[in-house]
Amino acid sequence: MAKIKSGFKGERAIVLPSAVVDSIAQDVLGKELHITDIGYYPQASYHYRERTKEEAEQFILIYCVEGHGWFSINGNKYSVQSNQFFILPKNTAHSYGSDSKDPWTIYWIHFNGEKASFFANGFDKPTNITPNSDSRIEERLRLFEEIFYTLSKGYSKNNFYYAITSLFYFLGSMKFLGEYRESAQPQNKQMDIIEDIIHYMRENIEKKITLSDLATHAGLSSSHLSSIFQKKTGYSPLRYFTHLRIQEACHYLDFTDMKINQICHKFGFEDAFYFTRIFTQVMGMSPSKYREQKKG
Repeated sequence: MAKIKSGFKGERAIVLPSAVVDSIAQDVLGKELHITDIGYYPQASYHYRERTKEEAEQFILIYCVEGHGWFSINGNKYSVQSNQFFILPKNTAHSYGSDSKDPWTIYWIHFNGEKASFFANGFDKPTNITPNSDSRIEERLRLFEEIFYTLSKGYSKNNFYYAITSLFYFLGSMKFLGEYRESAQPQNKQMDIIEDIIHYMRENIEKKITLSDLATHAGLSSSHLSSIFQKKTGYSPLRYFTHLRIQEACHYLDFTDMKINQICHKFGFEDAFYFTRIFTQVMGMSPSKYREQKKG
């Protein structure tokens, strides 16, 4: 079976130069926590990495949002599925890879620092992040994108400081999963069923959602959900979800340098031509034309 480290369609990755990492690791803030590598691999077929104890120089967080994979550490092999994450400790031999039939889509960060073990301890086994009305998954992924985009702009001290302080929050949202969810719970308790469905859509904005998925989440029949959703919003559930995905795509066209085909795959559109057609229907212009427009 083929095994590859990178080169996946739609992938994004930043590997910081070793001299830059060495410098930030001596900084008053950077020595506490800092990033060495960060990336996103969509549907990473044949993804495989193996490191010896000496090669495992950082802690490695892998967050699977779709598909399946696995990792091995200390003589144990674990299966990983959608909405699970794990953190591999540094100085420990390990291997990991994507499932051959249902390849994973992962967000990943390599990090180090005096406080790194505090966030990593206890997560050397798969940990669930179950989507529900208070899971705040979309907020966490948006924070990841902020970290990535900040580092993509260059290695100024302020960029590093913002990325580092954001990393504290990102890792904290996983270590203190319950507290992260509960901090937004009061407003979620006030949601009616339609608001809850819209929240669920946003939390799963990068996935393919069917009407059946939405109905199951709401505990209603597909026909009843469609009826009440249309009555309140003026749109069918799936049409509304399409609008949300295009809205998010606009955000990435406006504020990132991602290519259109990368944005297309990120939001579950397998075919760039189909994405362009739907985008044009919703926005009245193609993605490339939208990106060229002056805004603000």
